[in-house]
Order: sequence, then structure tokens, then C-alpha cells
Amino acid sequence: MAHDHIPRAAITGAATGVLFMGFFGTLWASIGIGGLQGLGLYWLLIPSLLIGSLFISGGVQLIKASRAVSSTMTDTDSRYMKRTMKRFGMIFGLEGAMIGIASGLCGATDHMDVLFPVMAFIVGAHFFPLAHLFRIRIHYWAGTLMCVLAGITLLTMPARGTWGQHRIVIWWVSVGFGSALILWATGAAIWLMGRRLLARARKTA
Repeated sequence: MAHDHIPRAAITGAATGVLFMGFFGTLWASIGIGGLQGLGLYWLLIPSLLIGSLFISGGVQLIKASRAVSSTMTDTDSRYMKRTMKRFGMIFGLEGAMIGIASGLCGATDHMDVLFPVMAFIVGAHFFPLAHLFRIRIHYWAGTLMCVLAGITLLTMPARGTWGQHRIVIWWVSVGFGSALILWATGAAIWLMGRRLLARARKTA
């Protein structure tokens, strides 16, 4: 894409990334909370929702601020964006299909404890083509960390255990809170990137 012009689509794309990371990070946090089986529910749920709300607010603010930026794109930029969004849809669809298959297999074999670690691995793996597609290096880190987290959880931790006298699903707690932190950190990095793009766009306007 052209280096002397930042189109509005680049900023709204970053904003969408912030929204995705905020929402899915909070969703993973809820998985970790579910693994605690009611232990410390409100003490963890409320901060998780607040963090998710912060990211959603940030993403929306970026979208609103981008309206002051020209939406004009060169033909090259336009073709690039169309091709990129098409490939993103394919990657996202494949990820959803793989999660659906994993869910069906875990349910059919009565091994639901393993579902979320497997899901974390699938989500982590999908970051690698996204990193190449969007040219965002931090996606490589997010993908690697989520895959490593899933592997360590499955290979070194028992599926269930106790915290005091309370039974918990250790696998869910590990990948839930771990994935939430990874996605929130990724969202923060994309947020900063979006703000930098916005500042550059305003300077060149």
C-alpha cells in the first residue's frame, strides 16, 4: 500500500482488531472464570467486563475519529483491501469450522475438558496466516504464545484439581485466563498502532 497516504480503511481495520481482541479476550476470561466453578465469580467477572468495555470503547473511538480521514484509495489500495478481506473471511471461516469439528468430537467422546485447550491451539494457529495477511508482526507472538500455552496446559497440568476444598477445571482456568491476557495485550498493541495511523493520516491530510 502507498506509504504517503493512510486511507480510512486502514484505521477502521485497526479499530476492528481492537474490538475483536477486546470481545474475544473477555470471552476467554469467562472460560477461565467458568473453570473456577463459581469461585471468586464477581471479583473476576466485573474486572474482565470492564477491560473488555475499555477495548470496545477504544475501538469505537478510533472508528469515529477515522471519519475525519479521507476514504479515497488508489486502485492498488482498493484491490489490496478487497483481496485482504476475502482472505480474512476464508481464514476466519476455517477457524470456525475447525472449532466446530473439535467441539463435536469432544462432545461425542465425552472429553469436554479438552475442548478449550484445543480451541486455544486452533485460535493461536489462525494468527499466523493473519500476521502474514495484515503484516502485523505481533500476531506471530500472539499465535505462538497461545499455541505454547495450550501445549503446556495439556502436557504438564491435570485436567481438574482442587483449590482448598473447591473443585476446579485447571485446563479451563489456564487457557482461559492465559488466552485473555494474550488477546488483551495484542489488542492494546493494535490500538496503539491504530492511533499512530490516525496521527499520520491527520498530518498528511
